Amino acid sequence: MKECQNKTDEQLVLLSLSNENYFSCLVERYEKSLTRYIFRISSVTREDAEDLLQDIFIKAYINLNDFDPRLKFSSWIYRIAHNEVVSFWRKNKARPQLVSIDDSEFNLIENLASDLDLLDEMEKLENKKNIKKILLSLKTEYREILVLKYLEEKSYEEISDILKKPLGTIASLISRAKAEFRKRLAENRNRYGEQKPEIGNQ
Repeated sequence: MKECQNKTDEQLVLLSLSNENYFSCLVERYEKSLTRYIFRISSVTREDAEDLLQDIFIKAYINLNDFDPRLKFSSWIYRIAHNEVVSFWRKNKARPQLVSIDDSEFNLIENLASDLDLLDEMEKLENKKNIKKILLSLKTEYREILVLKYLEEKSYEEISDILKKPLGTIASLISRAKAEFRKRLAENRNRYGEQKPEIGNQ
């Protein structure tokens, strides 16, 4: 619908309450980003991801009347996506995992490296791979919050809305996640240095 293009998410929500056709604009606007988010925080198959996405939009539509216009719609629907993935894990008794971060998504690694003053180490592709491995080795709670902050590029306020945790808790979680990342990076450096002390000459 061309008339959707210049409307905000919140305007589309209000229109969808009286005309369900407008909800298709929100589906089109968010289906790609939500699909990527599902894969970034879970180890589901493509088929499961498609089912989850359908469930997310159904739940969002059913609960449109409960949407608080003081919040961002993106945070609200990401919250629904987060809950649906967690519910999927519980039903299938599977440990939540982060599937691989695609090499085309190195902006997460670069954003994280910049925040941790690691840009100099990013010059070598091998170091990019090591940083990526460390990120994927973190426990779920830390991985997800770093994904939201650096890959989904959500603000502290948005992450607070998505995870339903106070801003102070979000700040603390991000700080602890970065500290754990630094710790594992140091361990990786030591281990790697002992095994291949000549790496600097390669």
